Amino acid sequence: MRELNLMSTWCARPAARALIAGSPSYPDLHGSMDFYEAGEGTVVMASLWGLPYNPAPCAANICAMHIHAGGACKGTQEEPFADALGHYNPGNCPHPGHAGDLPPLFSNRGYAWLGVYTERVRIPEIIGHTVIIHEWRDDFTSQPAGDAGARIGCGLIESLR
Repeated sequence: MRELNLMSTWCARPAARALIAGSPSYPDLHGSMDFYEAGEGTVVMASLWGLPYNPAPCAANICAMHIHAGGACKGTQEEPFADALGHYNPGNCPHPGHAGDLPPLFSNRGYAWLGVYTERVRIPEIIGHTVIIHEWRDDFTSQPAGDAGARIGCGLIESLR
């Protein structure tokens, strides 16, 4: 296996980006998710503000984040991001084995940053798909999508090249 220098990603220009906007219930939620080509996979870097936050000492403050199959952050009043569809899952795998399943965000006073390397997706295949931020954490068990609660943020993945 070839060694990866993921630190070089810090200086590279992302190949794709999703600008995240909040739902009507979370209008202050905003941020971005950048996608970088790296070896046989993708480095994903997310930075978000306005996430749910409970200051109680033992509050979880964890939000699920997934790449979804749909190509739009539109929907209905009851389900503002319904057009994002379900998790991106070209292999038809059970959850949490979907290609679009990502680690959760830990809200720190409403802010979260996450960097992860994944070989589940390559950038060309996710251009035009969406990223969804959920209100709760993913339980990594419930089918089909982890019982992560309402969709509170959405962004369309767009090429920067």
